[in-house]
Amino acid sequence: MLEVSISKDQAASAASALSTVDKITNWLGTAPEKVDSALSSSERDRVLEDVSDINRAAAAGDVDALYAQQYLLDRIYQLYTKIPQGVNAEGSVLVYEIVRLLETATAEAQDRLIDPELLDEAPTEPRKYLTWLKKIAREHRVYKHPYYHEFIRNTATESDLRNYVMQESVVDGRFDDLLALMQVGTAGDAKMEIASNFWDEMGNGDHAQVHTTLFNKIFEVFEISEDELERSLTATALLNGNLAVMLCRYRTLYTEAVGFLGMTEWMAPDRFVQVVHAWERLGLPEVGITYHRLHITIDSQHAQGWFHNVVLPAAESAYMRRAIARGILWRLNSSAAYLDERMPSAAA
Repeated sequence: MLEVSISKDQAASAASALSTVDKITNWLGTAPEKVDSALSSSERDRVLEDVSDINRAAAAGDVDALYAQQYLLDRIYQLYTKIPQGVNAEGSVLVYEIVRLLETATAEAQDRLIDPELLDEAPTEPRKYLTWLKKIAREHRVYKHPYYHEFIRNTATESDLRNYVMQESVVDGRFDDLLALMQVGTAGDAKMEIASNFWDEMGNGDHAQVHTTLFNKIFEVFEISEDELERSLTATALLNGNLAVMLCRYRTLYTEAVGFLGMTEWMAPDRFVQVVHAWERLGLPEVGITYHRLHITIDSQHAQGWFHNVVLPAAESAYMRRAIARGILWRLNSSAAYLDERMPSAAA
C-alpha cells in the first residue's frame, strides 16, 4: 500500500487520496475489459472526480497530493513502458481517462511556472534561437545547482549517494527507452541523431556496455532492490520521470521532448563530474561509476549533435521554437524543484 507522511490538517484529504490511489493501482493487474465493465456509470464518475480532487489539491500546494498524483501516474505509465508478467489493464478506457486527467494536471502545473512573455522573446533565426535557449539555461537557478557543486561534490556520504542514484533512476535508468519512444515518426537528420544516440545507449552493440546495464551496476554496489527503489522515490523525482515519459510518448509533444531530453543531456556532464569526484572521495568501487564517467564525454557530444541536427532544423518553425522552449523550461523547472528538495537544508 502507498504510504505518505501527513499532518493533522491534511489527514482527511490524504486518506482519501491514498484510498483512491490504492483502488486504482489494484485495477492495473486486471484485464482491461474487466476494469471497464466493473463499475456503473455513477461509480466511474466518482472515481474520475476523486482523481480530479487529487489534482486540485496538488495544484494548491498539497505535497502529499502531489506525491499521490505522480505515484499513480508512474504506476499507470508502467503499463506502457514495461513488459508485463501477466494480465494487466493496458487498453482500459477508464484507465486512459484517469491518465489523461493526471497528465493534463501535470502539464498545467508546469506551464504555470513559465512566463509567457519569455516564450514570446524567442529569436526567429535558428542559431540565435539556440544561443537564446542556452542563455536561459545558464541564467536559471538550476544551472550549477549547489546540490551538485557543493553537497554532492564535497560533503555527500555513501548513504547520500545511494539515495541520489535511486532518485536519478527515473530518467538515467531508462534513457534508451525514452529515445526509442520519441523517435517514432521522425526522419532525416533528426532520426539519425536520435538513432546514433540510441546506439550509444546500447553500448554500440556490446551487451556489457549497454548504458542501462552500467547504470544498474550502481544498484549492485549499493544493494538496492526493486522494492526499495519503488518505496524511495520522492514526488519530484517521480515528476521528472513522468514528464520524460509523457513528452516522449505523444507525437503531439515530440518537440517538447526535443527540448526536455536535449537539456537533460546538456546539463549531465557538469553534474556527473561532481558525482565522480564524490565517488572517488568516498573510495567506492570503480565498477559503480563507469556510467557517469562515460556520460561526461558522451553527453557533451550528444548535446552538440542534438542541438545541431534536431533543434536547429526544427527551429525554422515558430510552432516548434515555442514547443522546444516549453520542453526545456519544463526540464529546468522540474529539475530545480527536485534538487531543492534534495538539499540537506530542505530535508532537515
